[in-house]
Amino acid sequence: MEEVKKTVKNKKNVEEVIISKIRELIVSKHLEPGDRLPAERELAQKFGVTRNQLRQAIQKLEFYGLVKKYPQSGTRISNIGVTALNNMMSDILQLQKPDFKSLVETRIILETNAVRLAATRRTEEQIEEIQKAHKAYSEKAIKGLDAVEEDLMFHIKLAEASNNSVINSLMLIITPEIISHFIKNKVCNKEENYLLIQEHQEIVNAIRDKNPEKAVAHLQDHFKELHKYCED
Repeated sequence: MEEVKKTVKNKKNVEEVIISKIRELIVSKHLEPGDRLPAERELAQKFGVTRNQLRQAIQKLEFYGLVKKYPQSGTRISNIGVTALNNMMSDILQLQKPDFKSLVETRIILETNAVRLAATRRTEEQIEEIQKAHKAYSEKAIKGLDAVEEDLMFHIKLAEASNNSVINSLMLIITPEIISHFIKNKVCNKEENYLLIQEHQEIVNAIRDKNPEKAVAHLQDHFKELHKYCED
C-alpha cells in the first residue's frame, strides 16, 4: 500500500514539474498563446520525462482548457493571454485533493441535474443502456456479490443520458472514488441490496416516462446515505 501511495505521489510530482516547465516557456515567451507545442518526443527529451508522462500532463492542461488538440495541426496553447495562462497554471499546481464531503456534495449536485436532464433528453438507446447496467448490477447484488463496477456503470449511464458532456466528464472523475469509499467502509446485506435495486429501478422508470420531478425525487431517496456525509 505504501508503495502504491509513493507511486501516485511521484506521478503527481512529475505532472507538476511538466506543467511548471510549460508555464516557464510561456512566461519567457518561448511559447505564446496560439503557438503549437513542440513534437512530443522533442518536448519529453527537453523536460527529461517519458512521452507517457508528458501526455498525461498535457491531457490535464487540455481538461482545464489551457491547451487544445487540433486534427492534423497538433496541440496548441489556448489563445487567452499570457497573464491568464500563467495564473491558471498556478491555480492548477495548487489544487488540493478534495475532501470526501466536498466530493459527495458535488456528486449530489451533478447527478441531480444529470437525472433531471436525462428525463427530458434521453434516447431510446440510452434507456436500454441504463436498463442493461441496472440488470447487471441487480444480478450480482441480489446474490450478495461485489457489484462495485456495475453500480458505477449504472450511475455513469445516467450521466451519459443527460447528453451534457461536461456533467458526464465530471461524473467520470468523482464517482469512482465515492463508490470505492462506500465499498471499503460498508458491506450491504441482502435486504439493503434489494432496496437499492428497487431505488435504481424507480429512477429508470421515471427517466423512461420522461418525468424529471419523479426522477429527481427517486434519486434523492437513493442518496439518503450520501446526504449524511453533507450534514455538519
